[in-house]
Amino acid sequence: MLLQVVEVLGLVLAVAGVAVLFLGRRRIRTVPPTNGSGGVARRTFLNRALLGALSVFGVAFGGGTVGFVWPNVLPGFGKKVRVGKLRDVVSKINADRVPYYNSEGRFYLVAYDTSDPDNRYVQAGVAKEGIMAIYQKCAHLGCRVPFCEQSQWFECPCHASKYNRAGEKMLGPAPAGLWRFPIEIDDAGIVFVDTAEATAQPSIGVDTLHQPPAGPFCTSLEETE
Repeated sequence: MLLQVVEVLGLVLAVAGVAVLFLGRRRIRTVPPTNGSGGVARRTFLNRALLGALSVFGVAFGGGTVGFVWPNVLPGFGKKVRVGKLRDVVSKINADRVPYYNSEGRFYLVAYDTSDPDNRYVQAGVAKEGIMAIYQKCAHLGCRVPFCEQSQWFECPCHASKYNRAGEKMLGPAPAGLWRFPIEIDDAGIVFVDTAEATAQPSIGVDTLHQPPAGPFCTSLEETE
């Protein structure tokens, strides 16, 4: 939002600078020659006005350009993201039969049994109160991994790596499972996910769900090494 304001302000100032420059030039051409000090004073004033107009134009153009080319970083990613009420998230996951996707933080919240305090994800702080936060980035080459409703697995469209609902690697060239993010739930039941640092990536062979695909895969079965 701030960058958009900078862009608009830069454009407005740039237009104003061009207008002042045009008017200043016009006035210089219409000032009659004079031998007195009044003519010199007018020329000095107009020269300074031209210089000021050029300065305004340069600053405005530079500000607008910086605002235009500044990278559009996704708000929230790399920080702690407020998701919402835990009960609402859980209800949506159960009703839709798909993970809850948060585009701001680039993660999924999946239903996961957290009743065992010795569970690896519970101990890592990435699974709490029946949910777990999973990073959308494939462990192979970093493509975004969508969730396939047919198979109930995460399936990478780039090189056919496949992960179960807990993001544990099942098939394909990925060298490990999906990364996770720490979860916090406050006293009011609000879920926060810390996307500052991905963690708790399960190695190949870790399978806490023993969940076979529920149906046909959404991507090709062909594995790309």
